[in-house]
Amino acid sequence: MNRARRARIVATLGPASRSPATVKALAQAGVDVFRLNFSHGSHEDHAANFKAVRGAEMALKRPLGILADLQGPKLRLGRFADVEIAIKPGHKMRFDLNPEPGDETRVQMPHPEIFKALRTGMLLLIDDGRIRLRVGERSDEWADVTVESGSKLSDRKGVAVPEAVIPVSALTPKDREDLAFALRLGVDWVALSFVQQAEDMAELKRIVNGRAACMAKIEKPQALNDLESILDYCDGVMVARGDLGVEMEPEEVPVAQKKILRAARQRGVPAIVATQMLESMTSSPAPTRAEASDVANAVYEGADALMLSAETASGDYPMEAVQIMNRIMERVERDPLWPGLMDAEHAGMDIHDVDALVAAARKAAEAASTACMVVFTTLGGTARRMSRERPLQPVLALTPKPETARRLALVWGLEPRLGEQPTSLEGLTEDAVESAMIYGLAEAGQRILILAGTPFGAPGAANLLRLAHAPAHVPGKVKRG
Repeated sequence: MNRARRARIVATLGPASRSPATVKALAQAGVDVFRLNFSHGSHEDHAANFKAVRGAEMALKRPLGILADLQGPKLRLGRFADVEIAIKPGHKMRFDLNPEPGDETRVQMPHPEIFKALRTGMLLLIDDGRIRLRVGERSDEWADVTVESGSKLSDRKGVAVPEAVIPVSALTPKDREDLAFALRLGVDWVALSFVQQAEDMAELKRIVNGRAACMAKIEKPQALNDLESILDYCDGVMVARGDLGVEMEPEEVPVAQKKILRAARQRGVPAIVATQMLESMTSSPAPTRAEASDVANAVYEGADALMLSAETASGDYPMEAVQIMNRIMERVERDPLWPGLMDAEHAGMDIHDVDALVAAARKAAEAASTACMVVFTTLGGTARRMSRERPLQPVLALTPKPETARRLALVWGLEPRLGEQPTSLEGLTEDAVESAMIYGLAEAGQRILILAGTPFGAPGAANLLRLAHAPAHVPGKVKRG
């Protein structure tokens, strides 16, 4: 079950993919992390999906990550007396707090926090940007708006305010209930939607308190302005292009994607590119050529993982979507130009000695005789640092902690596996060589680079780089899982 690629695949579970047999088949086809989308489904649905993933993990003997994606605040209009009204450019109406059903002249917007943030001349986007409105006169309880584009407005459509920071917590009461449930299940990652500022992630980190890794979904322009501070609180980041594309002009989204990926790479924070990767495959057995290029470009950019949403959750061809994404990734990584792109940028070293050691290990591994690298890691920090360097050799990350192995399933280039904590230098070398051979990453006579730390088991203590050679046979001593 080793992957023939370094980039990883995240797949969303839903009605089209929730059976245990399908989950196992998706993992075999290439899925590394499964997403539970709390915008849809019940807690019972998510519990069943969680159980199916853990069952597939046991059957395949490969760590699989589980990502709980929280819904976040949904800002919506109220209801209309006739469900829908006709509008056209130049149409004027008022948004207010009055709960009475609306008409052509007014409708409720039950969010006083939006009115307080609005300023005359600001842009409002309704229904995923299909309707554009401009704010005129306003108060803390109402706003007069003029339609710039759009033809109809109906009940409960979403509202976006791209030019303002809305003073609302990214964690709604529903999110808090879902988060508590997800942590009780034992998910590996938690993603927070509609992050606007660093404090949003700081609040999530305080609640999670180390029980899962925390990911920021960047889908608000305001988050890009505070990106570095947000990354201070992130274990991972997602380029959520759906909502990001609503609040930004289309030509700005690819630039934002590159900015986020580069900032995350510099810090060694795993990054997912998400939304509409293979959108047409929700109803077609093959992607468009543009979609194939989109997937390929994200791999060329060095993204840690790419995500499938409706394609696997509710689409007609979930298996085919995973298979074609896997094939595109593998093809890109066979391109003679791809290694140069991965080697073109390396993060600057910080004050930790381990960064110099990791950089030296990557350089040493470039020798043709090197089959793989073996990293011993407790909490995953050393393994993530190695991934940040984008080595082209396979990296076997051995950890005694199942939760660490599952979190590392998202990270570029790593093959996380369970392994016993070494107790001596001799035992460390034997375990590394034996593991590399058992998992098919090294053959007799090939060189293996080993990165570890003493005292053994101390987080962040990587200070040891060793060279070993695979023997002619495998003793079979190490316990596997």
